[in-house]
Amino acid sequence: MSTITLNLSPTILLTDNQFYEICQNNRDLRFERTASGALIIMSPTGGESGLKEANIITDLNNWNRQKKLGVVFSSSTGFKLPKGGDRSPDAAWISRERWQSLSLTERKKFPPICPDFVIELRSQTDDLEELQEKMQEYIDNGLRLGWLIDPQNRTVEIYRLGQAAELLYSPFTVSGEDVLPDFVLDLTSIFLEE
Repeated sequence: MSTITLNLSPTILLTDNQFYEICQNNRDLRFERTASGALIIMSPTGGESGLKEANIITDLNNWNRQKKLGVVFSSSTGFKLPKGGDRSPDAAWISRERWQSLSLTERKKFPPICPDFVIELRSQTDDLEELQEKMQEYIDNGLRLGWLIDPQNRTVEIYRLGQAAELLYSPFTVSGEDVLPDFVLDLTSIFLEE
């Protein structure tokens, strides 16, 4: 199944609680919501993409356990972005200070915060243009650094707050720069044939 977008607005305007309940009552699907209220329905990822995603999250989490600078989230986590969208990146990181500024209630549902760092890993069924728009939405909501990793084209688009996206062709690694000091992701296994 590919991604399906339902434009509910203006007929149906889901409250934050209604959107959260739809997600909880349909755990076999992944849902996102755009700032304009469109509901995005995604099926679970395939095995190869899931393996690559797990490896990326493992590397990010291992770095974070050593540095103790923040918290790491998987693709199961939805974030209520400041400008209205509800998004679930494949991997996300938030500085400890920003995470701790949220109340316990805010942390339990979809945290009302844009991550400092996200990774989107393009699967075979993902539309590249839609992922690029999603990355721009993160930037518009305050994301400091983001990577759009595209194994099919062997590229990485790097998104930085206040800058144009940078496109890298077949890089061996990408760096977390000043957002994730000393974090380097090895892309060798990500770019292997699926």
